[in-house]
Amino acid sequence: MGDEPYFIDIIENALDQSVVTEEERAFNQTIFYGKDTSVGDIVDAAKRFPMMAERQLVIIREAQELSRNILQLTDYVQNPQPSTVLVFCYKYKTLDKRKKLYKALQEKSILFESKKLYENQIPDWIQRWLKAKNRTINNKASHLLVECLGTDLSTIEQSLHKLLLLVEQDSEITDKHIEEHIGFSKDFNNFELRKALGSGNLVHAQRICHYFSMHPRQHPIIVTLSTLHSFFTQLLQYHGLEDHNPNHVSRVLGVRPFFVSEYQLAARRYPMKSITFVLDKIRTADMHCKGLDVGSIPEKAILRQLINEIGG
Repeated sequence: MGDEPYFIDIIENALDQSVVTEEERAFNQTIFYGKDTSVGDIVDAAKRFPMMAERQLVIIREAQELSRNILQLTDYVQNPQPSTVLVFCYKYKTLDKRKKLYKALQEKSILFESKKLYENQIPDWIQRWLKAKNRTINNKASHLLVECLGTDLSTIEQSLHKLLLLVEQDSEITDKHIEEHIGFSKDFNNFELRKALGSGNLVHAQRICHYFSMHPRQHPIIVTLSTLHSFFTQLLQYHGLEDHNPNHVSRVLGVRPFFVSEYQLAARRYPMKSITFVLDKIRTADMHCKGLDVGSIPEKAILRQLINEIGG
């Protein structure tokens, strides 16, 4: 159960491949969909004995559709059929942990809560995913992949499979590969915009801003504003730390040690008082791009104006 469907799908697939053999599947595997079935039908199927096999597999996809009646499962969970592997894929929600069903599941089953990864955890997840396949990716490339694709793990995995096919086996995946095969500029992205502002390179920041205005679908302003807001909020946290040791900063801000130098550089350019000004300007730009208190400013000018205000 939980907000991250990717891990639930991984577990379901693993069970699908391992509980029953290909020959046993026709008589000993049943798949239900929550919106098309009832708890009663599921329990009836689960109580059946396997045919010419050690066990049967019963999978309920979209089990969250049963949420109104899911508590009816409690009696079965307390006394399950030992030869049945019963799998509920309960996505985007969690069970009420105060109810008897949850407690029975904890006692009698394996209960996995699939939590979404924070954005700053996903580059590490990418590196672990590739390491399991004896491949490597550099830090910048893993962050660019998240910048390009967002936080949907299934989408990222599809792109990683593509990169495995296109990048030579003994080569590390780099930001150049991301640009070439995923269609993402290594020089013009939110990651580089943040870096340009932090280092005081206003000319490059404006170049990036112009590139964004020419490719608005690939670089929506809302995402850019969110990235800048997160960066300057973390920079405010940085100023509040007594210990600026890179490992401590990395742990508190939730960034890799590789990027701490960016915060150190930006902190010299933006003292604490000026960051409150910057955050206020970002909030104003956010209101403008949502059509609030905007006057006649075209969207492509909003970011340019913001860059001038916070980078000058």
